[in-house]
Amino acid sequence: MTLLHDLAATIEARKGADPSSSWTAKLLAKGPEKCAEKFGEEAIEAIIEAVKGNREKLTSEGADVLYHFLVMLAARDVPLDDVLNELDRRQGLSGIDEKAARPNT
Repeated sequence: MTLLHDLAATIEARKGADPSSSWTAKLLAKGPEKCAEKFGEEAIEAIIEAVKGNREKLTSEGADVLYHFLVMLAARDVPLDDVLNELDRRQGLSGIDEKAARPNT
């Protein structure tokens, strides 16, 4: 987990950087909606590679998905640890039971 924490810390540090000096700063400067859009684009690219069965490209796209997910979280000031704590809370629960316990929205 330290790698993801390190990446999240780097992204957080780039929040105030000059957008011309950093891709992360450039994304964050465009706002949370653009960060979410970019995450969605990367997720779709990963899905395409998963369907194709291309392990190498899926690995690469998977890295892009994780990075852009962390950027999206940072854009909305959601700490990575909040997501990890939610996963920890769910550990040991049946996915079916966990989903059934969610309020209907």
